[in-house]
Amino acid sequence: MVSLKEVVNDPQGLVVTDALHSLGYPEVGAARVGKFISLEVAGQDLESARERVDEMCRRLLCNGVIEDYRFELRPVAVA
Repeated sequence: MVSLKEVVNDPQGLVVTDALHSLGYPEVGAARVGKFISLEVAGQDLESARERVDEMCRRLLCNGVIEDYRFELRPVAVA
């Protein structure tokens, strides 16, 4: 998941919040919009896969100036 840092304004999030309010959902305090990226990554072990995905995020998938990222690795069962 890649999302704007908390200190960065999120115009899309404001539009979503306003739209939900106008649709009758006043309980929504704020919305933030981000990107969900799903990757299949081959690796020998979980730690090396984690290091590679972290590198991918830093080098391409996330703009470190205005965005934060987090990721989750899930092993795939080999049939």
